[in-house]
Order: sequence, then C-alpha cells, then structure tokens
Amino acid sequence: MLNFLCRNLLLALNVTLLTLPCFLASGCVDSGTSAPAPFSNGRPPATKREGLSLTADLQPSDNPHDLPSPVSKPPIPFMDIAADVGVSFRFENGDSPKKLMPSATSGGCGWIDLDHDLWPDLVLPQGGSMETEAPELKDRVFRNIGGQHFRDCSEECLIAASDRCYGSGVSVADFDNDGFSDIYIANVGPDVLYRNLGDGTFQDVTNAAGINNTRWASSVAFGDLDNDGDADLYVCNYVDYDPRHPIPCLNADGLPTTCHPKHVGEIANVYFENDGDGTFSEVSNDRNLNAPGSKSLGVVIADLDRDQDLDVYVANDTEANHLFLNDGLGGFAENAIAAGAAASGQGHLQASMGIGVGDYDRNGLPDLYVTHFIDDSNTMYQNLGRGAFTDSTRESGLHQPCLPYLGFGTVMTDFDADGWQDLFIANGHIDDLRELAGSPWKMSAQILRFDGNLWTDVSRDSGDYFAEKWLGRGVAGGDYNRDGAIDLAVVHQNAPLGLLKNEAKLGNWLSLTPIGDMSSRTGVGLEVTVTQDDQQLIQQLCGGSSYCSAHEAAIYFGLGASGNLVSISARWPSGREFREENVEPNRHYHLSEKHGLLAQ
Repeated sequence: MLNFLCRNLLLALNVTLLTLPCFLASGCVDSGTSAPAPFSNGRPPATKREGLSLTADLQPSDNPHDLPSPVSKPPIPFMDIAADVGVSFRFENGDSPKKLMPSATSGGCGWIDLDHDLWPDLVLPQGGSMETEAPELKDRVFRNIGGQHFRDCSEECLIAASDRCYGSGVSVADFDNDGFSDIYIANVGPDVLYRNLGDGTFQDVTNAAGINNTRWASSVAFGDLDNDGDADLYVCNYVDYDPRHPIPCLNADGLPTTCHPKHVGEIANVYFENDGDGTFSEVSNDRNLNAPGSKSLGVVIADLDRDQDLDVYVANDTEANHLFLNDGLGGFAENAIAAGAAASGQGHLQASMGIGVGDYDRNGLPDLYVTHFIDDSNTMYQNLGRGAFTDSTRESGLHQPCLPYLGFGTVMTDFDADGWQDLFIANGHIDDLRELAGSPWKMSAQILRFDGNLWTDVSRDSGDYFAEKWLGRGVAGGDYNRDGAIDLAVVHQNAPLGLLKNEAKLGNWLSLTPIGDMSSRTGVGLEVTVTQDDQQLIQQLCGGSSYCSAHEAAIYFGLGASGNLVSISARWPSGREFREENVEPNRHYHLSEKHGLLAQ
C-alpha cells in the first residue's frame, strides 16, 4: 500500500493540471482495501523521470535476472488464414506527401453476428485518400459461412449507405433492443449509425437517431451508463484537426511530417444517451463525461470499481488518461490521478493508444493494459479494488518486452484456456523514419503469456505471422469457427487484413453469450463468476477496449486441466442475479437474463 501511495504522490507532482492539495484531499485509497498486490518483490519503487520524454529509462530492477523464472508452457500458435477463407480486405491509410495525421493512426475492425446464425461476421471500416474521391474504397462486411469461409456481402448488407467518409473505428451493440446487433462507424468526419433490420441488412439511421459527431472520432463503446435498460454510446474524439485544412507540421529538414499531438488542440469526447425510442441525446457535459486534456484514442466501459454501475476509462495521447467513475445517480467524477490510472507508476504521462481488459491476477477485478509509444513500455494497471489501481508493469515482467515497439490494438484473454490471461499486441510506427532517424517502421505483433507470476513474450514460437512486420492497428477477438479458441482479426495499414486462427492446444473452456432483458440486450456490464473445484474466475462483458475495434459480445473462460462440472453465478446490471450448478464445460451457452442458461 505504501508503494501505491508513493507512486500516486509522484504522479501528482508531475501532472501540472491538478495541485497537490487536491490530490491529498481526494481520499483515493480506503485503508480497508483488501485486494493485495500479489507480485510485489520487495524492490523499491522506480525513481521519477524528469519531464515528459517518451524515452524509457531502464532501472536496475528491470534486469530480468532479478525476476522469478517463468513457468515453461507450450507456445500459443496462430495462423493467418484470411486469404484461405475469402477475407480480402486491405485498409488504405491514404498516406501522401502532406503526412496528414489520420493516415498515421487509423484502422479498426469488429465482430458481429449480423444474421443470428451464431457464426461471427466481420465489419471493416475503410480509409482511403483524404484529398481525392475514391468511390471504390468502401466499408466492408464479410458474412461467416459456417466457420468455413467468408463472403463479401457489403453491397447487399449496407443498404442506403451514406456518402463514404474516411473510416477510423467501429463499435457493435443492439442499441434498440430488437434482438439484432447494430453498427456504429467512427469516421474522420461525420460518423454513421447503421440499424440492423433483422434480415442481415443495415440502414443508415444516423440523422433519424440524432447522432451528430462530425469531428475526428477514434474508438467507440456502447454501454448502459444510466442503467435504464438500453445501450448508450461514448465516442472518443482524437484532436482538433481537419485534413482538408491541415496545420503545417515540418521536421528538422523542413519537410512535412505527422503532427505531434502536443502541437494540435484537444477536442471534447461525446456521450450520446439512449432515449429508448430509437434516438439519442448528447449529454456529455450534463453527465460530467469530459475533462481537460482530452486527446482520446481508446475507451473501455466496465464496472471498474465493482459498485454495480458502469464506469468509463479513456486512453489519451500524451495527456493524462481519464477515469470517469459512476456515482449511480446520473453523474460521473473524473478520478484517474487519485486512482493511480492516469500515468505510469513513475508519474510519466504516456502516449496511450489501445486498452486490453482482463483479470490477469485473478483477484476478481478487471485490470487495464494500455499500449504506448516506442521506447516507452506499455502499462499494466493492476486493479486493487474500490477504484484504485497500481502500475505493476515492471514487477510482472512486462516492461522490457515492449520497449522496442509502438503498440496499438491489444487483447487480454486466455488464448490457450490454461486459466490465466494472455496478451496480443498489434505494433507499428506512425512514421517511416528509417532514413532520417534509423527508427523501425513496420513491426511484428506480440503474444505474451502469464503463468500466474510473470509475463513472457512467446511470439517467436507462435507461428510465421509473428516473424512478419506490419503497421498494426485495430485488433478484435472472436471465436469465428466456434472451436472454443479465441481468434483475432488484425488491421494492417496498406496490407491485407490478418485473420489469425488460434491453433493452441486448449485446456477446458466455457463461452457465454449474454441476452439481456431488463438490462440492455447486449449485456455490457454483466459479471459472471465460474467456480470449478478450488478455482474461481470472474469476468465482465465490457464495452469498447482494444483500439478502434469491437470484440465478439461473449464472455470466455479458460479452465485449465480440469474438465469437471462448474457452477455459474451472474449479476446483471439491472441487479438480477442468476446461479446454476453442474454445468458442463467445453460448450457455448446463451446466458439469458430472463430464461437462464441455454445451450446454443
């Protein structure tokens, strides 16, 4: 606990937006907090860095020989099968000599069961030129045919589509509770809301629904923040930048370069509250869901403090991250600095992009893994409970493996079903600086596994895909072939989309797809506890996460070696609770708020 308080004191000294008296008065940690920090190894906290440099300093404690040895386990192999199963998509970033900012960061993807056949389909926003018309470049939808191949159904699915804008991200949820998942496309320009008509086709209802966000949107998340039974919408807007009239940004040689976010103005995010009649109202300021320093690229909606309402965590680029805690009365309080989730444990503001969510330490609380710039490792915010977090990156072995990479999309889940969370990270630089600075440009993706004590980079043994280099951006997880293993869609700028089939040797597993009734149909905020033998695992269905992408709307548990029956207990956002004993593992189930557990 002393280590946690010291880290937050350093952070308060380094972040000039808030004062030390405000921090000390915040009551950020309850002395009764019982959740332990299980990976503390007795080392003193790392020293604070001066300024806001993006170059990481290696402390003596970063020597891997100071850490316990990881447990040896089999690799987690993936195979890119996109071309083999008919997924032909290439995100065009529209790069030009002008070095327009959206070209550097864009590209998302999403899973959606658009026709209710239980096979996850793909929705893929497209980029393209921001200077000339390119009508052949459109957002795409690929229908999953029995887990065997995909068919491009874009023309027939996206009916009455609006004039195409430069696509950035995507989110998926059943916003009108009619049983069919809808699509929100975040654009550099006007966003688009597509309503699923129930026959596998979608209609643009943006104007009719009252959606009006014309800024540069990035990541988007659905979640019932006011707990009235329908899905609200939180949209991250990045910076105040118009690619049609860009501000000039030049390098030392006077040549155009991608603007640093510090040189571009911040812009407010947008919260659209669902009115329950097919329309939304923009009430961001009324609910206090904005804060200074908003240059947002990633978002998660989840019950982060487990007080039975949904909170919002936002990853900001070069600014302090935001944690909006729900007061349960219709308002939110931004609390990231006091909570220890605004910056690194050294008080260092970072270039935050994507967010992975999962209970990696198995204490029942959702932890946050945030990706960052090259030479500045990604950060694992370990959830201590009651709205408090601590940076456990270094002591859990996550610091050094990510230093040479610039991370974007990331997924935290149990890829091999051994009972412990793993990490996938899509990497790639925002600029080709090889000639000027000798900096890497395209980068390999990473897969890291956790053994209950340390994280280990096992990318080298995880297949040919990880030997290739990419400009990786959005990543979305889903079990496309329903074999119990989480597969991945990965967006690569100016290169084919990766569809990574998970070929790991699996332990036992369980998959639950929520169907809300009193709660929103998609079920964001549902918390499920699975008990088997002497182990207990807790997961939530979150809104958002990764980067500009949408995961399959399911809760997945890896159970490890035991195939014994399990008990399931669930708590819905409405307050309804459910319990069932003697459930068989290695199966997909629907978890209905109204009818209970249903075999798929």
